[in-house]
Amino acid sequence: MATKENDQIIKENNCETKMGLPCVLEAFTSIFNTGSISNKCCGELVVLGKVFHSALVKRTLENPLFKDLNPATIIVKSIQTWNNCLALIDSPSPSA
Repeated sequence: MATKENDQIIKENNCETKMGLPCVLEAFTSIFNTGSISNKCCGELVVLGKVFHSALVKRTLENPLFKDLNPATIIVKSIQTWNNCLALIDSPSPSA
């Protein structure tokens, strides 16, 4: 089952302990609601990696609390958040 697979990825990589709660909330809000994610949190997300990011999004979509969300919309927002974070991390800081 996909849930077990996502849980295993998250557990094996200690994903839930590698990203601070404020950043988890920012990432969640940018994907499942309306909001943006800070440069600091983008950095944490990118360090965790895309496998973790995808597993967490998929596991959240499997939660009955989120059954009314459109999975296609969430996946698009998830990819946008990931790509925006990659672009932020890859581009040099203006203050550098």
